Amino acid sequence: MTQAQSETELMLKGYGLTTAEFFYRLPDYRHVLNSFVWQDYDLAPDHPRLFRFIEYWQKNIEGPLHSVRFTHRKLIGPGEWRNVVGEFTLH
Repeated sequence: MTQAQSETELMLKGYGLTTAEFFYRLPDYRHVLNSFVWQDYDLAPDHPRLFRFIEYWQKNIEGPLHSVRFTHRKLIGPGEWRNVVGEFTLH
């Protein structure tokens, strides 16, 4: 995606909300685990944005990853959306 799109446009194109929880070790205290929550609209089942973020983490952040768990929820689909044009005013 090169241009900014609204959340509704993304959902109509098949994107769903992906939430991931990263467990990582602190750089100075390797026995201590910390967590970080990340959310973005992504395409299942390949999850390119999630895997791009994991690659970024591994290359640029000092705290090594212990584990990642994630969930994906498609909020709406093209068949569930109807564009309504018009408005009725009463009184």
